[in-house]
Amino acid sequence: MQNGTDLYALDINGASLLKACGGPCTEGCVTLARIGEDAWALGDSKRPDAQPLRFTTAELDAAGIDPARFGASV
Repeated sequence: MQNGTDLYALDINGASLLKACGGPCTEGCVTLARIGEDAWALGDSKRPDAQPLRFTTAELDAAGIDPARFGASV
């Protein structure tokens, strides 16, 4: 399992960001990318220049974020 420090050491250049919208996508969407075996980057399409936050699969699960909603498999 990754820890917080390890997650931010992972290179996310070239990661495929997938979008999930809670409403009209004109209002912005949450983006998610798998960046490792047990690592995800979570961003905000309204702030594309902001660095995405990084989480383990267990942390996403604890927050109620399902990668399947983005079209990603765990």
